[in-house]
Amino acid sequence: MLTTLVALLAAATIAVPLTRRAGFGSVLGYLLAGIVIGPAGLRLVTDVEQIASVSSLGVIMLLFLIGLELRPKRLWVMRRAVFGLGSAQVVLTAAVLAGLGHIAGIGWAGASVLGIGLALSSTAIVLPMLAERELLAGPAGRDSFAVLLFQDLAFIPLVALVPLLASGPTMAHHVPWRDVGVGVAAIAAILIGGRFLMAPLFRAIGGARTPEVFTATALLIVVGTAFIAEAAGRSPSLGAFMAGVLLSESEYRHELQADIAPFEGLLLGFFFISVGMAANLSLALAHPGLLAAATAVLLVAKAGVAFGLAKAARQDTVNALRFALALPQASEFSFVLFGAAVTAGALGTDRAALATLVSAASMIATPILFVTSERLVIPRLTSAPPAPFDTIEPEDNPVILCGFGRVGQIVGRVLRMHGIAFTALERDPGQVDVVRRFGGKVYFGDPTRPDVLRAAGAEQARLLVVVQDNMEEVLHTVEVAKRGFPNLRILSRARNRRHAHLLMDRGVDGMVRDTFHSSLKLAELSLAALGVEPDAAARAVALFRDHDEATLLAAHAIYRDEQQLIQNTQQAAEELASLFEADRPG
Repeated sequence: MLTTLVALLAAATIAVPLTRRAGFGSVLGYLLAGIVIGPAGLRLVTDVEQIASVSSLGVIMLLFLIGLELRPKRLWVMRRAVFGLGSAQVVLTAAVLAGLGHIAGIGWAGASVLGIGLALSSTAIVLPMLAERELLAGPAGRDSFAVLLFQDLAFIPLVALVPLLASGPTMAHHVPWRDVGVGVAAIAAILIGGRFLMAPLFRAIGGARTPEVFTATALLIVVGTAFIAEAAGRSPSLGAFMAGVLLSESEYRHELQADIAPFEGLLLGFFFISVGMAANLSLALAHPGLLAAATAVLLVAKAGVAFGLAKAARQDTVNALRFALALPQASEFSFVLFGAAVTAGALGTDRAALATLVSAASMIATPILFVTSERLVIPRLTSAPPAPFDTIEPEDNPVILCGFGRVGQIVGRVLRMHGIAFTALERDPGQVDVVRRFGGKVYFGDPTRPDVLRAAGAEQARLLVVVQDNMEEVLHTVEVAKRGFPNLRILSRARNRRHAHLLMDRGVDGMVRDTFHSSLKLAELSLAALGVEPDAAARAVALFRDHDEATLLAAHAIYRDEQQLIQNTQQAAEELASLFEADRPG
């Protein structure tokens, strides 16, 4: 067992960082690691079934965490996307794939099972893939989440349909009413128990004040609800998902997420390793053309249906493409459904093996397709010819503001309050639109260009205030202004100490470091909240401010020498400690 665990951890440790560094995400690394160490590779691990049974807990925990995020009110808000877009994706994709399977010579029962199973997409692949690129909050991410949620909810009844498909015309006489009743009773037990027992249970163990007991209880709830659902013939994932939904309104929701997430991440990685190990490479080597063609058809068909639905939902082309390329793979639930179909006689063993291999291949291909699209296709779709800069009205304003974000707007409001006119330049068209909607006057222009500064009146102005967000743009603007308009006094925003030193190199007349003064004020309030007299707190903060600004100026001469800078910082810390000690009342 230790040998197996070492092989699993070593494979994940080596493969996942490589694929993440290449930009393909972690799932591809887990799948490739499984192929390498599995029975078809180095044979470091041969008991695939044992690994798969344990790692399936990762899928169960994933659905528990999804349930925690899905508060009933949020589900009601998302109802159109979940039940409208989600049902359309499953039904249309299953119909298209079943039709293609029947054309390929598969009977309607088997083709229907393949269509339903391959219509599902992998929650465990899609959500991390979108989250790694911060796309979950966008239109494509929200719609992908809605579709995946519907698939997770629909999986249970879809599995129940498999034996009925195998029964043919007499399926009405084979409805397992007893099993249906047991399943309903299990779901009711989870719902009632979760509603009335979970919160008292957490209060009884003392909440999160006993971390190890709290973690054990959280794991018990996940595994216990999964066990109840599985014992009743339902999917264990459904039980865990319902437990998560029931606890989504609990005051312990955040602690539960923090405790379960590490287990979920590791076990989910092991799950994908087991998928890679289970891949039948001998079948792939025997029929490489068939595997490639079937995988390509699956990817194209699912992506085509998803793209059409996204456009029908009035998404723009970029988000429709992201939505389509996030969902073309098969699901971890596809393997379960194919196994149930073989047991029920609805699908032959050979076709189930090929479908499983195609599912695994689609899981491997999806991260590659998605990343390739993000690197090569999306930039071309989003790149538009730059909008022409505004024509700046000639005004003899004494001040030019370069950048009109959070900092620039505050400076502008204070100037306006004193009756001082200014010309504001902002190169972000989105920010310009926002400011203009609120009645502010700002020109769309690039202050790093000499002609734009000249049009803004830099030759007559007295003061240039440089407050752009980007450090390089700030430095470039200062350089252009110093070179072309030596009459201007320049005040600048500095993002950090090194940026401040670079601005000193360029001879600015004054600067303010981001967050410096707000941090000092917060420190003063903290001291007062802890019982320090207000005068003493203000004096301590003033002492720190003066010393830090003096240290910043002194370090300018040596800031490029890291060793001297470190030594200077240590000496400054000792001096500051001595100053505070001397300032203490006797």
